[in-house]
Amino acid sequence: MATFEPGHLHIERHALNKDDFSYNLCIDYEVTTDPKEGTGMLFKLHGSVEDKDLKEEFFLPKDQAFDFARHATRIAQKYGMPKSASIGSLHKYYDEMFEDVRAQLHVKSGDPVKPEHLE
Repeated sequence: MATFEPGHLHIERHALNKDDFSYNLCIDYEVTTDPKEGTGMLFKLHGSVEDKDLKEEFFLPKDQAFDFARHATRIAQKYGMPKSASIGSLHKYYDEMFEDVRAQLHVKSGDPVKPEHLE
């Protein structure tokens, strides 16, 4: 199950058997400014994975903000989500969030990427 509204994604999965896994995660996000990186997006990931509470934040600069699913997945994996799972696998909701991040940051196709972010 998943729901999306601008600034908030909620995804939930219930284990189907004892060998499966569960999670209940929310990603809240907002445009903010980092003194070093400039404008970007602050993501707040909270909820639970396998009944372990999770609450972490991460900032991504404007030119990297679209990589939020990889960062959120890595955090969830630290709390027990299997390495084979990905938050980005819920394409419809991921796409809606991607477009909202793009709109909030006023990013257009072809906008430059800082070379140091490519390393």
